Amino acid sequence: MHALRQHTAMANPTAPPVETVSTGADKAKLAAAGILVVVAVVAFYLLGKQDLWVRVAALIVLMVVAAATFFTSEPGKQLIAYGQDSIREVKKVVWPTRKEALQMTGYVFAFVVVMALFLWLTDKTLEWVLYDLILGWKR
Repeated sequence: MHALRQHTAMANPTAPPVETVSTGADKAKLAAAGILVVVAVVAFYLLGKQDLWVRVAALIVLMVVAAATFFTSEPGKQLIAYGQDSIREVKKVVWPTRKEALQMTGYVFAFVVVMALFLWLTDKTLEWVLYDLILGWKR
């Protein structure tokens, strides 16, 4: 574990060391969230004789409560932090301009056409050599 922490520190020296500690409260929150998801699905089917909007509303409300319960636990907070870090990293990306994107797309299409022609010519040449010259199966 210590080597993993050192490796993480070398990869990103500004990141705090990652230590996962599950408390009893977090485990209870995760279990409650899982139970709420199961209860939501069961309630949806048990309310089968009710109008569809009642069933869907019950499902959505219970799923929202389950999600809220999950996001109050430590793994939920870590997931939110991960999402925020991901957004921050995406903002650092230098995206190509429209002209550059169209140029690269054109290069890819041209390469695909050239490769398709090359493979077709190779196939026809091998077919001619094998069937016509070697085996003598002229059509």
